[in-house]
Amino acid sequence: MTCLSDIDLATLHQHRLEERFSYKLAWSGTAHQQTQYNDLLVRHNASLKRQRIIQQKANQASSKLREQGECTTNTASNQNSQLTKSEDEHDDGYFDSSTRRRRSGTWPRTRSLNAPSPFQQFGPCGRIMKNSAMVMQIQDPASQRLTWYKPPLTVLVIKKKDSQVLLPFVQLVEWLVQEKHMVVWVESAVLEDKLLRDDVKLENESAKFRQVHGDYCGVRERFLALREKLVTFKDGRDDLTDRIDFIVCLGGDGTLLYASQLFQQSVPPVMAFYLGSLGFLTPFQCDNFQEQVTNVLEGHAALTLRSRLRCSIHRKGERRKESLQPAGSSLLKPSHHRYLNYIELNNGASSGANNNYCNPHMSSNNSILVLNEVVINRGPSPYLSNIDIFLDGKYITSVQGDGLIVSTPTGSTAYAAAAGASMIHPSVPAILVTPICPHSLSFRPIVVPAGVELRISISPDSRNTSRVSFDGRNDQELNHGDSLRVTTSIYPVPSICSQDQISDWFDSLAEGLHWNVRKRQKCLDELSDLTASGSEDTLDEFDNLKIYDASGSSLDT
Repeated sequence: MTCLSDIDLATLHQHRLEERFSYKLAWSGTAHQQTQYNDLLVRHNASLKRQRIIQQKANQASSKLREQGECTTNTASNQNSQLTKSEDEHDDGYFDSSTRRRRSGTWPRTRSLNAPSPFQQFGPCGRIMKNSAMVMQIQDPASQRLTWYKPPLTVLVIKKKDSQVLLPFVQLVEWLVQEKHMVVWVESAVLEDKLLRDDVKLENESAKFRQVHGDYCGVRERFLALREKLVTFKDGRDDLTDRIDFIVCLGGDGTLLYASQLFQQSVPPVMAFYLGSLGFLTPFQCDNFQEQVTNVLEGHAALTLRSRLRCSIHRKGERRKESLQPAGSSLLKPSHHRYLNYIELNNGASSGANNNYCNPHMSSNNSILVLNEVVINRGPSPYLSNIDIFLDGKYITSVQGDGLIVSTPTGSTAYAAAAGASMIHPSVPAILVTPICPHSLSFRPIVVPAGVELRISISPDSRNTSRVSFDGRNDQELNHGDSLRVTTSIYPVPSICSQDQISDWFDSLAEGLHWNVRKRQKCLDELSDLTASGSEDTLDEFDNLKIYDASGSSLDT
């Protein structure tokens, strides 16, 4: 057993007292411990009283100066600094309203700027410069709870292309329409699913399809009764911004990535059900979806704000255009309205333009948002990639290898983890830079702050160009002189938690990746513990040992 010093024991005891005080729990201990607890209570009440007195004096002083007409900016600032100094001299600031823990066990740490600390003054003179343009506010995960400004009315249901998802999909849609009286949006491709249509010519299909089509006869009838009540959209043509209140995903992690792709600005809360193969980002089960969805609609849920990366490609020779040009016809065409807006914005005309200048999932500032990662690789070329990395305009290093992965904390458990990167909790504001098979033993993955801008370009002496893809899609070429700019977007994906931010993530690590799963070492039996035996017994055992040769004759040691 580890022995603690007197100082460690005193610190531990003090922390226990403060923790019980923060939980507002009574202390039942010795008389000395009760006295210490009462002292803490007296200090806290005195601190609150001093704060009220200081606030009253400040209000009286400001009102008096306004009446006299002599209230200048310098006088007010000097007086406020004196009051703040007086407050700091008398109160240690530990037990105030912003640092007191709630009974739920969560810390309301939204008061901080750059770290979970309420203090902005360092030493007698040092302070954090108060400039909203240069200071990033980081919200604490414990305070991220879902609340509705008004009752949600429209819900978008996204399902993966799998026959096993049809029954849960129809049950969910039927319940949302009939019980919750919500407007349900689905992708138009859902209505084209042959298993949900009754006008399919079965004689042209295979025997296996005809059998499956017959098995889903009851499901198909229930869906056809609801078909006229559904609202449809087409990916790449219809803009869903400010039309959806709530998103439900049925499938694997790809459904959440697809939902992120549909919304290139503000994303509605996403509730993901596990109906796929891995389910790392889908914490909910469909067994009792009625109760779980009802709790979310009533605002009883925690959120994980999954940050996204804002990526834009700057082509060589294009100073004012920041376009993501699709390679070939692999991307869907945008809607006519968005197409005309893009032409008007960039060319000032609505005719004679090329469709290749527009990306269907491009936001208004000609950038694309990704949830997992953006990957730069050498493609089919046999040569190594030679990629230069700049951080806020400063050259950092060059990558010589197969490529580079720039990922979010959510994407740190995907391609980046396979490349040897660390796994980062999605609530950590950071950008992960991971090389792919670097031609250097010392090139390790790095984590940079979320507010920086990465500029990635092909080195001038590189033998080949590179390919870039965004969440595994929109693959295109990066030529010499082109650059890719990546930074953290201001629009995260609010993923609804099944339990909380910590439990959901570590459960996913254990179930999806089998993180730290190994055989447990057996504990030592007291009878076989050699440390309990004396030194004389051990020497006697060594004296009685025999060494046997191959013939079976013994040799005394």
